[in-house]
Amino acid sequence: MGLLRRFSNIFRAKANKVLDKVEDPREALDLSYERQLEMLQKMRRGVADVATSRKRIELQAQQLQASAAKLEDQARQAVTQNREDLAREALTRRQGLATELASLQSQHDQLRAEEAKLLEASRRLEAKVQAFRTRKETIKATYTAAEAQTRVGEAISGISEEMGDVGMSVQRAEDKVAQLQARAGALDELMASGAIEDLTGSSDRLQAELDRASAAPAVEAELARLRGELGGGTARGQLSGGSDAPADAPADKPAATDGGSPA
Repeated sequence: MGLLRRFSNIFRAKANKVLDKVEDPREALDLSYERQLEMLQKMRRGVADVATSRKRIELQAQQLQASAAKLEDQARQAVTQNREDLAREALTRRQGLATELASLQSQHDQLRAEEAKLLEASRRLEAKVQAFRTRKETIKATYTAAEAQTRVGEAISGISEEMGDVGMSVQRAEDKVAQLQARAGALDELMASGAIEDLTGSSDRLQAELDRASAAPAVEAELARLRGELGGGTARGQLSGGSDAPADAPADKPAATDGGSPA
């Protein structure tokens, strides 16, 4: 029994949790309001039934009163005709009608009191239903606003999480860019120092070295020409006030002696 009770409690708890997720409080409030309206309608029908019964008794009493009045007239007429037997019969019947009228009056008083109670109860129930309706609409509006606020909050939270992911992605991208830039700079320095080959250029390192060696004499010749031009220009500037002979003309050789040897 204890185990079955525990299973029953667990099942009931899970069922309540599922119902709580599925149930919409606004629909529950509307359903409760509809039930209260049904109760109010039943109360009003009860009041109408009691009022109808009371009215029926009043009509019966009026008919009995009319019959009693007629019997009284008949008794008077019988007395004027010296028909005491008929007068006595009429008065006897009238007495019976009076008894019925007294019973109807008692029922009428009871129905009137019951009708008054039902009317008062119906007014109180109607006031409660109206108050519940106002409260129901207020609760529904508050729930709707809270639900909308919750959805906005969830959306903002989702955006914040997404922006966080975007920020992390941007950070990772920036880190990769910085890493690639650093690697590219390092490769440029290594290629400039000759530590590694420039694969975009010639693939034959030996040919590249030979090309540089063959280009060196031409460069040296051009450098010597420039030096000569610059040096010649300076010498001509120094001799411009004296002889017209070129600055680079060779000096005269010393005269030979008769013996063929220098003096």
